[in-house]
Amino acid sequence: MNTLVVGSGFVGRALARHLTESGGRAVLGSRRPPLPHDSPRDGTAADWIPLDITEDGAFAGALKDTGADSVVLVHGPSDATWCEEHPDAALHGHAEAARQVARSAGGRRVVFISTDNVFDGTAVTPPDESAPTGPAGAYGRAKLAAEQILAGLPSVTVLRVSLIYGWEPADTPKWLNFFASCAHRLLAGEQVRAPVDQWTTPVLLDDVVDVTAALVTAARTPPPLLHLGGPDRISRADWAAVIARELGAPARLVVGEPRAHGRYAGRPASTCLAGGLLARHPATAGLTLTPVREGSRLLIDRHIRTPESGGRPRTATTAGSPDPHTPTAPTGPTTPRSSA
Repeated sequence: MNTLVVGSGFVGRALARHLTESGGRAVLGSRRPPLPHDSPRDGTAADWIPLDITEDGAFAGALKDTGADSVVLVHGPSDATWCEEHPDAALHGHAEAARQVARSAGGRRVVFISTDNVFDGTAVTPPDESAPTGPAGAYGRAKLAAEQILAGLPSVTVLRVSLIYGWEPADTPKWLNFFASCAHRLLAGEQVRAPVDQWTTPVLLDDVVDVTAALVTAARTPPPLLHLGGPDRISRADWAAVIARELGAPARLVVGEPRAHGRYAGRPASTCLAGGLLARHPATAGLTLTPVREGSRLLIDRHIRTPESGGRPRTATTAGSPDPHTPTAPTGPTTPRSSA
């Protein structure tokens, strides 16, 4: 399988590396080269080509140059706060990318990484694939527009994914994902403020990569719509407390607060997903999703505990200490690096 992965952010890099290490070929296409990282499932061993997918004809040219027979679209701004501040740019980034793929993909297998934000977050029960959409924010509206544009392709799967987490270095020049942000601050002995009333079903990056790769390489065409939510429904405050316990950090460093008091004020109350189709499709039926505590422990063991530390977490002098409420580096006045 020869896959063009459009987007070289958090998910795109990990997926391209996995596909390459599994014996396939993956080419990353994005406006900027991928950033190197030290994770065994982050960074990339894949080729990279410059690609602005919103430029008319650029995607068609990339398909020709790479000879790709499958496409994963994980492109576009994913910081919900930025999208609210720049709704037109967010819509253009996602919808125009989808239009270019719809025009040129033909019968190729296409997997589009979408979001739980296509729902308004008010449902008591996490929505499954049959639930009606109704995004409350600009990010969800942009993603839903892209979903609708791609729906006419003969071999497309929209994979809606709940909040993705994994390891990222402290100096990553974009918003850190929630796990990485909490871990860096807690290692530095700094306070983490998190909402007690904003709920999610977090998905470990490893699991997102495994599911996406299975869909790309499946012998049988996957369903047109699948939900990928983690096995735990948890508030951000409780999740931060789990991370603190696994790090051995003082519990007092995690401070729960109402969603309305912090940077999540504009987010839906519930960004959760449910769905049974993934477990029933032959390509993904054997995959097991990782619980939050187990995933947090795995990441801490893999990236923070070292042989030199005797199995104890590293301190802030080696692990870094970003502020989870501000970007770790300037992203510029326009589109930031995607956090997806």
